[in-house]
Amino acid sequence: MAYIGQKGGTVSTLTSKTLDTMTGDGSDATLTLSQTPASVNDVAVYLDGVFQRPTNEYTLSGNVITFTTAPANGVSVCAVAGGGEHIGSPMAGSVTTDKLIDGTITSAMVATMSSSKLTGALGALDGSALTGIPSTITKNASDPATDTNPSGGLGTVWANTTDGEMFVLTDATTDENVWTNVGGGEGDVEPWGFGGTISGYASGGANQPAMSNVIDKFSLVSDANATDVGDLTSTRQNVSGQSSSTHGYTSGGYPPTDIIDKFSFTVDGNATDIANLTVGRYYPTGHSSQTHGYVSGGGIESPATKRNEIDKFTFAADADATDVGDLTVSAIGRTGTNSPTHGYSSGGAQPAHSDVIDKFSFVTDGNSTDIGNLTVVRSYSGNQSSTTHGYTAGGRTNPNVNTNTIDKFSFSSDGDATDVGDLTTTRGYSSGQSSTTHGYISGNYYPGWTDMIEKFSFTVDGNATDIANLTVARGGSAGTQV
Repeated sequence: MAYIGQKGGTVSTLTSKTLDTMTGDGSDATLTLSQTPASVNDVAVYLDGVFQRPTNEYTLSGNVITFTTAPANGVSVCAVAGGGEHIGSPMAGSVTTDKLIDGTITSAMVATMSSSKLTGALGALDGSALTGIPSTITKNASDPATDTNPSGGLGTVWANTTDGEMFVLTDATTDENVWTNVGGGEGDVEPWGFGGTISGYASGGANQPAMSNVIDKFSLVSDANATDVGDLTSTRQNVSGQSSSTHGYTSGGYPPTDIIDKFSFTVDGNATDIANLTVGRYYPTGHSSQTHGYVSGGGIESPATKRNEIDKFTFAADADATDVGDLTVSAIGRTGTNSPTHGYSSGGAQPAHSDVIDKFSFVTDGNSTDIGNLTVVRSYSGNQSSTTHGYTAGGRTNPNVNTNTIDKFSFSSDGDATDVGDLTTTRGYSSGQSSTTHGYISGNYYPGWTDMIEKFSFTVDGNATDIANLTVARGGSAGTQV
């Protein structure tokens, strides 16, 4: 009759049966089997056809059966190993894959696995459950920054969980990381540089007796004449310029005004009046950080006063400027340059021309400090900025004559400027523009009005060359670039 009741424990099936026999002689109490069972319960022993109880009538050690009492002389001994089922542990190497029930293997059952066993497609896994894999993927609600400095180094992947954009770290320079956008979005994350790569602009200015509202645009890629692409909201001269990544700004000017005009770099067109300076002024100096425009110094007419305020306005929203600090001197016609972290204001008239180089922080609002001197006292110069140096080109000197000197000073250490080249002609009241590789100076007045655009290298010190013309000869314009 079949077994009736609850099946217990683990059940194993041996892969084959073996039959071993002997004839009792009354003294031999052992029988050597031809296979090694895992347990005494894996062997069925019969004496003259009578079943013997395991552990009671015999024991097993390895593949040797030992009888409690030696089989009597002439008794037929049969030992059947394998076959059938029993309750207990399977023999070593006897369990095949078809005997395993799906879902019964637990983590505790798997100690190690050879890489040679990992073949074929790997099913979908929750990445958070994986261990032993370098952590080079970062999830964050925002984009990475140039100072993220991830521990994973080059190749680190950054996923913005807000907009789905993906970035890969392609330059791991400390605090100057470059994150290349590899997702569906646009725009890499890289250290900000003031220099443009597309176009330079000259806005406003004057060709006495007429003042101008023209916004001229010229290429920074090829040497070619400027084109008229729009107008300021009013005609004015002696203005300052600021550049964001998307717009140009023209601030202050003569007649003394507090207007901040804004025009698009993407679409040619007229400027709009979007905000005001804290004080209306002419001959102010322009500076640009990655996020803000700055206007320093300048003057007012009634009463005639030189100013030392440093005004700051945001590029993120159209809003009025705030006074965030003071220059070391009150002056008009200073020259503004920019490193990634600081603004520089050099020279100026107070009323005598000056050679002072002032420096103020973009990171923390506050007053400027005097950190060096130009090679020539002057004002109304053209301003240019590379990633490493500030330049002051041309300008008016004592006693009120123009110079052609190109001065250069370092952003990495405070100190005096050096004379590194000459313009093609002496000039003052010119506007300055910067590409990533060259400085540009456009327009001029005194002794004569010009439309000349000159260019000099940031890489190799040397003289400028005349490469193009503005649409209108004039001086006192604001220079910007994209």
